[in-house]
Amino acid sequence: MARNIEIKAKIHQLDSVKRIAEQLCGHLPEQIKQEDIFFPVAQGRLKLRILSPSSGELIFYQRDDTSGPKTCTYQIVETDRPYELRSVLGAAYGEAIIVRKTRLLYLVGRTRIHVDNVEGLGDFMELEVMLDDNENTQAGENEARDLMQKLGIEDNDLVEGAYADLLADT
Repeated sequence: MARNIEIKAKIHQLDSVKRIAEQLCGHLPEQIKQEDIFFPVAQGRLKLRILSPSSGELIFYQRDDTSGPKTCTYQIVETDRPYELRSVLGAAYGEAIIVRKTRLLYLVGRTRIHVDNVEGLGDFMELEVMLDDNENTQAGENEARDLMQKLGIEDNDLVEGAYADLLADT
């Protein structure tokens, strides 16, 4: 399975974070509308990300629900029939929760910076530092902490869990 180091944080200074992320990236971000349908599973998280009527990704991932930089293992399978896949998965598992967001994607080296406006929750930022197969996680954690500092993200801004968890708690 692929791995990365992740953090999620609440954004209090949206314009500042976007400006700094753009400076670090060197160009304007890609804007992506996403609808993530989470399905109840025995372990980890399973979601279908619908990007358009003909584009989606089935994503299974596992990570600890802690607030600091954490390792995430994941598998992604692309589909050109996301609504049909949603119907099959919904019939088999039921749908747990739906997360709708508009994402700004900035690429900085091997790190994906996501600035997300999540329907019903507000503005958040995620960092995903991609790891090589046998790489020690410490280097990725250091990169995440360095980017957090540059973006003005404090430890008390960090969030545990997934957007689905936050929505379930509202």
